[in-house]
Amino acid sequence: MRNNNRAKRAIVLLSGGLDSAVTLAVAGKQGYDCYCLIFDYGQRHKREISSAKKIAVAAGCDYRLVKIQFPWKGSSLLDDRIKITQSVAARRSGDIPSTYVPARNIIFLSFAISYAEAINASAVFIGAHQEDYSGYPDCRSEFFRAFRPVVAAGTRTGVQKGNIRIVTPLIDKGKSRIIKLGQRLGVDFKLTWSCYGGGKRPCGKCDSCYYRAKGFKEAGLKDPLL
Repeated sequence: MRNNNRAKRAIVLLSGGLDSAVTLAVAGKQGYDCYCLIFDYGQRHKREISSAKKIAVAAGCDYRLVKIQFPWKGSSLLDDRIKITQSVAARRSGDIPSTYVPARNIIFLSFAISYAEAINASAVFIGAHQEDYSGYPDCRSEFFRAFRPVVAAGTRTGVQKGNIRIVTPLIDKGKSRIIKLGQRLGVDFKLTWSCYGGGKRPCGKCDSCYYRAKGFKEAGLKDPLL
């Protein structure tokens, strides 16, 4: 049965990756009724969308699939004419990798805040983290600190002195710590998908595969997808 207490409702941004799956488990552990928000934003493959749906169903959570477009592209995740660069190389040069989608988290969070207001949820959970991350500016704690006052100033809830919390439970955790946390919370990592490719098995070469493999190795665990 759904909890009608607003304070215990949360929107969880669910991408299908292991970070968002662990974030959903954290929100559930904290006693929230979780409503998952999944985006089809024109990414190069749909594998992560099917994974997100499976994760939500396995957790017993409602989910909404929202389809949006980035007609201007601007990312190798949206435009197959752009080569997917690896963040390790990008970091050495000081560049942001080609997989960065312009303002993606700003857009996703805006949808999530709107959803939260509509159903009287008190929190939005997002699985961003700034350690072992790909160099995206909208995954840093500085971004979330700057965004929170925008929510307070630009929503009915904020104007009426209420609060929609933006919760980033993984923000300072590396991949191995996230994986260990997920294991303790019973996350089925076999349902998750991290690879930027959409094949039957992870490519093992892209940036996302690199960090996932590194995380499982450092956690002393075997990746169930391999």
